[in-house]
Amino acid sequence: MKKLSRIKFDPARMGGKPCLRGTRVTVGTVVGLLASGYTKQDILAAYPYLETEDITEALQYAAWRAQEMEPPLA
Repeated sequence: MKKLSRIKFDPARMGGKPCLRGTRVTVGTVVGLLASGYTKQDILAAYPYLETEDITEALQYAAWRAQEMEPPLA
């Protein structure tokens, strides 16, 4: 996985959830909007301070997290 430069973690912002470039827009918000049928253009119109690369990196991060495996607790 390449280094993600647009995803930031700050315990004082949004409870430490991964956010895009210091904003209060979480990766989960962007991925959820895409999953609900919003286009990249829709998201950029709703959040004009985001860039296309932010959305792409949010998807990369979500895909990486989805691949993680957690062993079941016995």
